Amino acid sequence: MPRGKYKTKIGTVVSDKMDKTVVVDVIQIKKDPAYKKAVKRNTKFKAHDEREECKVGDKVLILETRPYSKTKRWRVSKILERGIQLEIEVDAENLGGKPE
Repeated sequence: MPRGKYKTKIGTVVSDKMDKTVVVDVIQIKKDPAYKKAVKRNTKFKAHDEREECKVGDKVLILETRPYSKTKRWRVSKILERGIQLEIEVDAENLGGKPE
């Protein structure tokens, strides 16, 4: 039973190479107190992805949870938007290697 509201953040997945873990980049725009100018800050969070559904480029909602490991204190709640996945075919002849 939760005792209070969980903190939530929206960010973009920048890495999915770890097992059941994704790295989410959260961008915050705040006004500088001295210069009154908007400053963009980004923070990376490691989030638990149990089903390994997230891919690089996905926009996700993460929420604060119990510690899963030394650095992992967030989990992926839902995928808001899928990123564009590009598949590139590599042609060995056009890479500038030695002709056979």
